[in-house]
Amino acid sequence: MPLTDRDRAILDFEGEWRRHAGAKEEAIRAELGLSPARYYQLLGRLIDTAEAQEHDPMLVKRLRRLRDARTAAHVGRAADMR
Repeated sequence: MPLTDRDRAILDFEGEWRRHAGAKEEAIRAELGLSPARYYQLLGRLIDTAEAQEHDPMLVKRLRRLRDARTAAHVGRAADMR
């Protein structure tokens, strides 16, 4: 299924958000009209699609790597608590 305008806007924002002044959460609300929680939910689903990979392969690869590292760290902490 092709990317929607909102999907492309989310990916483009994530790729360039450091250029924005102020807090990222404020920029998400102002530029995309989304709550930060909803933004991250949509972004998380989006980076698992082939269409997002085609749109911005470097960004998607970086975001997947960061997500995988967070998941591994979380699993490691949970195992240490046993």
